[in-house]
Formats: sequence, structure tokens, C-alpha cells
Amino acid sequence: MLWIDGVGGYRVSTADRVVIGQPSGGGEVDVPILGDLARQHAAIRRDAEGYTIEPMREARLNGRPLSGPAPLGDGVRIELGSKVRLVFRRPHGLSATARLEFASPHRTYPPADGVLLMADTLILGPGRQSHIVCRGWPGEVLLYRTDERMFCRSAGRLEIDGRECHDRGPVTLSSRISGEGFSFSLEAIPGGP
Repeated sequence: MLWIDGVGGYRVSTADRVVIGQPSGGGEVDVPILGDLARQHAAIRRDAEGYTIEPMREARLNGRPLSGPAPLGDGVRIELGSKVRLVFRRPHGLSATARLEFASPHRTYPPADGVLLMADTLILGPGRQSHIVCRGWPGEVLLYRTDERMFCRSAGRLEIDGRECHDRGPVTLSSRISGEGFSFSLEAIPGGP
């Protein structure tokens, strides 16, 4: 989970394929949604070409029923079952990271405001092209992955887990990051992707 002070909480998945469905004790889904869904309702896959949704049960894109895999583009409305509605967002053209926003009152378990499908980079900041828009922040903060490790980078002063960093530093799944005008933390979800 990515907890952004004053903004909200987001479930983050770094997998190339995530399964969406009903929460279960067996960890069979990557994005567990509390709603009228099958245990494994649909999967979203990321590859070099972009994102594809693979329906396993009833699903629609922009109101049209899906009978097989279909590409996802920025702003596409995803309907799973009769009531769960999501919007797929890919706000930054140079980053493969995407975001799933809830368009219905449903939430993940544990509760999150949205789901981030993190490729190599995740941009937090005040701009429209940020993966998470953080109004009032003085600039962008970048989370990025290299060799299975995660790092944070900012143009200004940065503090990671109480240590002062010049402009970047390594983070863990339990890190607290702050700087001039922003703060957020990461928290591992037991059994999470």
C-alpha cells in the first residue's frame, strides 16, 4: 500500500499480470474487490504493446460485452459483473504505469482509493500527467524500480526512514518518505503481490 498524507491510500502491484476478483483466504487474486464478483473475474496484462484485459466472467468495456481479450486505453470504463465499475488511466505517455480508479462505491480489501499497476516508474505530483495527482505539492516525486529494488527521487531535500538524502535513495516496503511539502509511506500487505 502507498499511503499519501492528505491524498489517500493506493494498492500497488508490480506484476505484469494481475487478477481481479473476490477476496479469498488463498491469495488467488491480486486486486481483491469487495463486490459481486467471481473469485477470479478478470485479469489485466501489461506487455511491450500496452495493457490488455482478459475476461474470465461477465465483463464490459465502455458498455460493450467482452468475449475475449481486449486492449485498454486511457479513460476506458471497465464493468465487472453487474455493478463493479472501474476506469483505466494511463496519464503519462512515457511511463507504462497505469491506474485503476473506482467509478462505483466498491473498494479493495484492505480498502484503497485506487490501484496502481506499476511498471518501472511511478510519478506523484501536482501535474495532470502524474500517476497520482497530489495538489499542493511543490514538484514531482518519482518512485522507480531497478534490479528488483525500489528507489525514490525528488528535486529537493528528501528524507527516507529518518535519513537525509540529497535527491534520491533506496526505499523498502515499510519506508516513510518526506520532503519539502510532501510525505508518504509504503506498507507491505500480507500475501500481496
